Amino acid sequence: MVHRGLESFKNKHVVLLQGPVGPFFKHLSFDLQQIGATVHKINFNGGDWFFSSSNATNFTGTFEDWSDFFIGFIERHQIDTILLFGDCRAYHRVAHAIADKKGLDIGVFEEGYVRPDYITFEEFGVNGHSKLPRDPNFYMSLTDSEFTVAETVPVKYVFWHTAWYAFLYYFWSALLFPLFYGYQHHRSLSPWEITFWIRSVWRKQWYKLKEAGICNELTTVYSKKYYLSPLQISTDAQVTEHSQFDSIEHFIEKIIGSFAFYAPVETILVIKHHPLDRGYHDYSKLIKKVSTHHNVFSRVRYIHDIHLPTLLEHARGAVMINSTVGLSAIHHNAPLKVCGSAIYDIDGLTYRGTLDDFWVDAVNFKVNYELYIRFKKYVISKSQINGNFYRRLKNTHLNSGIIW
Repeated sequence: MVHRGLESFKNKHVVLLQGPVGPFFKHLSFDLQQIGATVHKINFNGGDWFFSSSNATNFTGTFEDWSDFFIGFIERHQIDTILLFGDCRAYHRVAHAIADKKGLDIGVFEEGYVRPDYITFEEFGVNGHSKLPRDPNFYMSLTDSEFTVAETVPVKYVFWHTAWYAFLYYFWSALLFPLFYGYQHHRSLSPWEITFWIRSVWRKQWYKLKEAGICNELTTVYSKKYYLSPLQISTDAQVTEHSQFDSIEHFIEKIIGSFAFYAPVETILVIKHHPLDRGYHDYSKLIKKVSTHHNVFSRVRYIHDIHLPTLLEHARGAVMINSTVGLSAIHHNAPLKVCGSAIYDIDGLTYRGTLDDFWVDAVNFKVNYELYIRFKKYVISKSQINGNFYRRLKNTHLNSGIIW
């Protein structure tokens, strides 16, 4: 399978497993059929069913039944290619292992490594399972002809599109639960999930007022005197599968403890909440408790919606698990310490020493910017597709709304 371009799927027998919330996989199915692929879809819950087309099969068994069902399905329909969104979901891990053993082509979608204008599509796996090279010499030895990047069409604001699709997905999942009674989701499937999105909107306005003036303080008084630590979504597989941390709380405790013991006394730590987790979690009590315990409460800031590129421009360094923000940090020449497994954690792009040493050594670390440019172009050319899962681009003829 050639991962760039729909034409590589011509005459293939494709099965779509779970996609992102919304109609993206339904539209992708149409596009694949238009170029001559035979396409099937498997629904696992009511949300999948609502956003699927007529060529779908409902899996209504238990998780224990899934392996035998899937083996029978791919043999019966002569499947040679499976496409899925996120390779760490329980059902997808089982399907992935079966497909790999049988030598099938595997394509994995994920949110974009280079956001907001791209989505990720890789052969075999994404993030910690990605087969993108980690050797800096590989990228430095490439010729210009080995990575070409077309002009990018910007993606517009998608929050409300995503929220609406999420509501519909959870609503139909709850409504049709009796049909899919054996299904196990990776998070709550209650239609009341919409309340978290509403709370997110409210909190955004509240934090805007509460945190007024903090950006100015950080970019003047504390410019190059603070370390930025962007948090990730609490249920992110990047955290649960591709790091040594049990949770975001575990990470917060780790970085505050290390900062307290090893960071220069004139510096502060700025912890930034993930915008898509705003309606679900508030770590203020935990941060206060841990920082007070380590006697650094006055040196820790907890913020939410301050402009991230501006923060990175003025940061002394950045510390994160493996967020895609890491590429933005490198772009802004911010020394970066990665505490998990990340595709960009490469010698020359990130600090290779320990977290404890980073607080002092960050000022001496310099990003190899030529390596970064080459790496980014290669990543875009080999694993990124211009577009978004929740709102179609105007500059494409494809029903799925992306530009392959």
